[in-house]
Amino acid sequence: MSPVTEAGTGLAPHPVARPKGAGPQPVAVPAAPPPRRKRFRSAVRRSAYGLVKAGTKSVAVVALVLLWETAPRFALVDRTFLPPFSEVAQAWWQLAVGGQLADNASASLTRSLSGFGIAVAFAVPLGLLIGWYRPVADLLGPLLEVFRNTAALALLPVFVLLLGIGETSKISIVVYACTWPVLLSTISAVRSVDPTLLRLARSLDLSPVRLFQKVILPASVPAVFTGIRLAGAVSVLVLVAAEMIGAKAGLGHLINSSQYNFAIPQMYAGIITISAIGVAFNQLLVALERRLSSWRVPANG
Repeated sequence: MSPVTEAGTGLAPHPVARPKGAGPQPVAVPAAPPPRRKRFRSAVRRSAYGLVKAGTKSVAVVALVLLWETAPRFALVDRTFLPPFSEVAQAWWQLAVGGQLADNASASLTRSLSGFGIAVAFAVPLGLLIGWYRPVADLLGPLLEVFRNTAALALLPVFVLLLGIGETSKISIVVYACTWPVLLSTISAVRSVDPTLLRLARSLDLSPVRLFQKVILPASVPAVFTGIRLAGAVSVLVLVAAEMIGAKAGLGHLINSSQYNFAIPQMYAGIITISAIGVAFNQLLVALERRLSSWRVPANG
């Protein structure tokens, strides 16, 4: 029967005979969804996960704000000394609109970042040197032990007497306070490098310079950044205490003057600003640490 006649009868065409020895007939695979749809679903899942994660992290903060708002209003605490959070937020907004908050925050950030940067630039190379070369550690070890156990705020009057009440003394006290977390964490990082990595690198006949560059430095990054993050928090806290003595601008000066003038909402507004700056600074350092140590394998991976 011709193909035309067969089609005209409405009967299904005969299957084509497969040659002997041929493999199984291939099974039709359903088409994959379009790439655009897959990307959209992935973006939705990431957004939902991000929202859930952000909500989980903010629960404690929201609870604290609610407690702060309700405790003074229900006379659980004296609202003269702890006003509701809404009044503090209103005072913060007035300081921000009037420019006082920006001026004081700018003065504090300039001093804090200057001292922090000098401390990191000085302490990281010195810590690497002390941790890697034993003679340098033996020479400077006793001196470091003396100064590391002396609190920075205990030396504040000495810095003021020697350097005055200007910017130099405030930046210097920040440098002193930030040096120790960075220095000690760097020394510890170099000395705690995995000995297996060192033996493997030496078996490849790496020179001391290449060994230091390819093994010691990458392995030390996480611990060094731990000290740097601690120093970032210390730089803000010590500076605020230093600004309460003889400063004409800065968040410490704002808090101190608000206390003396019994402007309690403005005082808490300054404290909140310091906390926000500390959190933002820490997150910036965490992001920088992840960028510099992106080669590491995640602990959960």
